[in-house]
Amino acid sequence: MPSTPVRPIRPLVSLLALLGVGWVALRPVGPLPPLGPLLDPANGIWASVRSAELPLQAEGAIPGLEGPVEVVYDDRDVPHIFATTTQDAYRALGYVVARDRLFQIEMQTRAGGGTLTELVGAAALPLDRATRALGMPRAAEARLAAADTTTPTLRMATAYAQGVNAWIDGLSPRDLPFEYILLGKRPARYGPLQMVHLMHRMGYTLASSEDELQHLAATARVGREAADALFPVHAPIVEPIQPNGGSAPRRDVAVLPPPGEGDPVAAALLETLGGPEGRLALGLPARQPDAVGSNNWAVSPSRTASRNALLAGDPHLELTLPSIWYEVHLVVPDSMDVYGVTIPGLPGVVIGFNRDVAWTFTNVGADVMDYYLEAVDDPDAPTRYRLDGAWEALDLREERYLDPAGTVVAVDTLRSTHRGPLRRVGDRWISQRWTVLEGEIREPGVFHQAGQATTTGELLDQMAQRFMAPAQNMLAADREGTIGIRSTGRYPIRPGDGAGNVLGDGTTRGSDWTGNWAVAEYPQSVSPAQGFLASANQQPMDPMDEPRYMGANWERPWRALRINTLLRRNDVVTAEDMRAYQTDPGSARAELFVPAFLEAVAATTGSAPGSNPVAVPDPQGAPAAPPGGPAASPSLQAAAALLADWDRSYRLDREGTLLFETAMAGLARLLWDEFLEEGLGVERALPSPLPSDMMTAILLYDPTSPWWDLGETSAVETRDAILTRALEEAWDTLVSTHGTPEGRSWHWGEHRTAAIHHLLRIPSLGRLGIPMQGGTGTLNPSSGSGTHGASWRMVVELGDQVTARAIYPGGQSGHPASRRYDDRLANWAAGRLDSLRVPRSGQELPDPQRRGRLLLAPGDR
Repeated sequence: MPSTPVRPIRPLVSLLALLGVGWVALRPVGPLPPLGPLLDPANGIWASVRSAELPLQAEGAIPGLEGPVEVVYDDRDVPHIFATTTQDAYRALGYVVARDRLFQIEMQTRAGGGTLTELVGAAALPLDRATRALGMPRAAEARLAAADTTTPTLRMATAYAQGVNAWIDGLSPRDLPFEYILLGKRPARYGPLQMVHLMHRMGYTLASSEDELQHLAATARVGREAADALFPVHAPIVEPIQPNGGSAPRRDVAVLPPPGEGDPVAAALLETLGGPEGRLALGLPARQPDAVGSNNWAVSPSRTASRNALLAGDPHLELTLPSIWYEVHLVVPDSMDVYGVTIPGLPGVVIGFNRDVAWTFTNVGADVMDYYLEAVDDPDAPTRYRLDGAWEALDLREERYLDPAGTVVAVDTLRSTHRGPLRRVGDRWISQRWTVLEGEIREPGVFHQAGQATTTGELLDQMAQRFMAPAQNMLAADREGTIGIRSTGRYPIRPGDGAGNVLGDGTTRGSDWTGNWAVAEYPQSVSPAQGFLASANQQPMDPMDEPRYMGANWERPWRALRINTLLRRNDVVTAEDMRAYQTDPGSARAELFVPAFLEAVAATTGSAPGSNPVAVPDPQGAPAAPPGGPAASPSLQAAAALLADWDRSYRLDREGTLLFETAMAGLARLLWDEFLEEGLGVERALPSPLPSDMMTAILLYDPTSPWWDLGETSAVETRDAILTRALEEAWDTLVSTHGTPEGRSWHWGEHRTAAIHHLLRIPSLGRLGIPMQGGTGTLNPSSGSGTHGASWRMVVELGDQVTARAIYPGGQSGHPASRRYDDRLANWAAGRLDSLRVPRSGQELPDPQRRGRLLLAPGDR
């Protein structure tokens, strides 16, 4: 892949950007400081620019430090922290992360605590209200108050906070991150409560679900029976995370029930819940982000060229500058030697490796958040809710929102039932229960224990017993050659049929959760006979093996099918193969649908399928009528020819990719026209109200299903008619918009790009329009607006000596004027990985690989 033309911005350019385009993004947040102080050479933006780079040699002090700590920065600007105690290592971690990412720490923790208004003003009030309505700040305070401060997690958090605050206390005005100068603010101090806020925010990012709304929208439009089939509890195409013994994906080809009459009760409820205000009140994003997901896989020594275990992981999250991740290495003699990435504000290495074992995560996608319709005593200001025929008192809490000056800008009353927060959505009251807000605070302590594990089994057992939320598929590999995966978290057991994808009846305790799955029942596998393991957010267990409800409307299977195909056909996998797979341009989705399009053209026009699926037009340009069928239009001929010639890959220079994606979008609109009729507001209810292309794939096996018939015509359409119409219309649309395919106008790289925004959405400080190999359903699923994607790519080989390569989109520094702000972006966009340095001591890192040194001492100097 070609390198992306990304360059770090330099001080003068930074200053002009901040004072120019940058103002536009910040105007809504409130009054800005006068321009004069911003230009003050001693304390303004100029000063901030001058201090953007780290000095080659530096010293610092942290109160509470038990001994000296040496931090050696390598040539990739990764801090290698060498401490004499574990607590000192976490104090130093807080210090060095704050040194590079202080504003990010505060933004992320405030987002989880619902206090963004205190930093940026009333423009953030809707976000803060939604956060507090979810109950996150209230739960954080309650969980922290109930916690034992001597637990590993709280001791880590306290040590980490000491490091962060030591950096804040030593900041002169000229050293402030530029965002604080723009906002006219000083950094807030950090403590264990901020850590819990951050944990809750990450839990929300990985656990928020729209299953209930999607099912409600479908029920409103086509009835309950069809909704159950189109948004199923179990995926009809499955190659599960826990191997089922099959050598290929299993497809449940069943006749889908026809469209039914819409449910008027569901329609009325959808009008209340599905609009923008309802979504915000329910704590749901304005739209589902694109390309959220993750991949990981591991290969046993029996299938690798080196006969060592290999592990790869690439979590897909929101892409921001600075990155969500910060790379670090922590070493304490005879206690800890762990390398990987941490989330700024969270103590511990979240994804990484030590000398014996490596681990990574993907999101399970299990249903851990339920909604209930409640009956209250007063529709405007309730104090009680109905439960089992009696009135129960609501828990009431006043929420006050402050602006940067400390002025109260709004006051809300937060109500809670025994399940969790209660909020008004239109004329209904909805309560919620969510695993993230419950239980002991211990996840960061689990990450510390992970770094000390020596085997895959030890690591998986630690995580399964103690890691409660968010639910994650943890994949591990060790030096002995053992690979294993287990879906960690907490999985509720619900009454009745166990389903949680419908709104519950809040008036009875009979709707409450009845327990949790036992760890032995979790999806899991250790060193399976097939010699590899892979997860890509697909349904974790084959429903033939485990029919119980764990979630619904699972992530589409295409990424899982592709990585399993790649691993199955290679029994001498190398670390380089693992790297290449992370941006592999192949598509299981295209492999299924392209033949269907071509066979439909052949069947409709009477020509034989193959490399020439349509009749060739005569020299005068009039299409020749093939025997047995009507003539293909010139547009259909051209579209079919291009699609037949396409290699079904998502490389940057392919024209067929754009045609295929346009045809798939058109196919969805034609096939699911029952969802798009006006009058019910279903299109407004959800960003993606249509059934997934997995359900479209199932319908390919039923060519006369009523779903293929268009309601707008008097004819009765079947599968092939709809497929050919979608393909022909796609060609005409693209020609009308971009001209014919000659040149670059149809190249995939011109249409699918990554967009990495600055945390404050200052346009000039983001990196937009980055061409990306990959797309919908591929292992590198850049799509749509491109704001989400692979946030960290890592490949580890567990031999006698651990070797690793990795990359993330951005750089270690949060300062746009630093060369370390986006210096990794070009390699990330091209799919390249950096070699990681893993010295056992500061002296072991050779001079060419050393860039700076920070000495931390106890005390206040």
